Amino acid sequence: MSYRSAFLGPKATFTDLAVSKLFPDGNKIPMATIPECLDAVNEGKVELAVVPIENALEGSVNITLDYLVHEVDLPIQGEIIIPIQQHFMVHPDHADRLFQPETIFSHSHAIAQCHKFLHRQFKGVSCETTTSTAAAAKMVKENPDRAIAAIANELAAEEYGLTIVKRSIHDYEHNHTRFVVVSKNSVQYTSNLTDSAGHKTTLMIMLPADHSGALHQVLSAFAWRKLNLSKIESRPMKTGLGNYFFIVDIEKKLDEVLIPGAISELEALGCKVSLLGSYESFRVGTLSGVKDKKII
Repeated sequence: MSYRSAFLGPKATFTDLAVSKLFPDGNKIPMATIPECLDAVNEGKVELAVVPIENALEGSVNITLDYLVHEVDLPIQGEIIIPIQQHFMVHPDHADRLFQPETIFSHSHAIAQCHKFLHRQFKGVSCETTTSTAAAAKMVKENPDRAIAAIANELAAEEYGLTIVKRSIHDYEHNHTRFVVVSKNSVQYTSNLTDSAGHKTTLMIMLPADHSGALHQVLSAFAWRKLNLSKIESRPMKTGLGNYFFIVDIEKKLDEVLIPGAISELEALGCKVSLLGSYESFRVGTLSGVKDKKII
């Protein structure tokens, strides 16, 4: 099925990669921010949005979590986990061994993820941040006369006609990002994704105020039912210091007994529980590459 999908743009970001994997035949609409993506779904401008929610190195994307909890009522309908592979790229006019950039552009997270490479290869070279890795690639494309380079993904190299001169420059090999699909309605996945990672159910839990041992009791409700939690994280309620809610990911599809039973037990303890979604999870092993010229 073809959907109109809002995603965190511009073109050739990692979120663009995620959308392309999930909905290869859909109409992709880039947005400048995560709230704009979610608002587009909430206002009916698109059927769904794909936004990042967690990175293996940088942790949760707080704006996504907070917006889903505080601003919109949009259930999570799926997720995809994609390897984050950062590449060093230049304008084709500079793809030779003698080129040394004066400035390297990328998103702040990408620069941090490639610290060892930059320190080893380009110590003293200025690094400047952009709104996304794709924006960095676009900067290089539009300024062929400048001695600049970008750190971005392979889709950005293809989109903006750049040459990858050093592949996989990130410090840690097992860096992945989770992207969630949010929509008012259930979503059908028609892509050729074959690597399903099972199902998850995500809950938002608010603890009762001044209740000693409340968190222990919450965890016990899942433990004795043998419900595996892949993630538990606290976020501020924004109502004052010490007021938090918890996001819990359960490694199980919403059933008729175990998870509803856990929710009922939590509510009996005075907790407020909201279902953020029960959905299928997909995982992409490796990303196909574009041809590169190794000069470093």
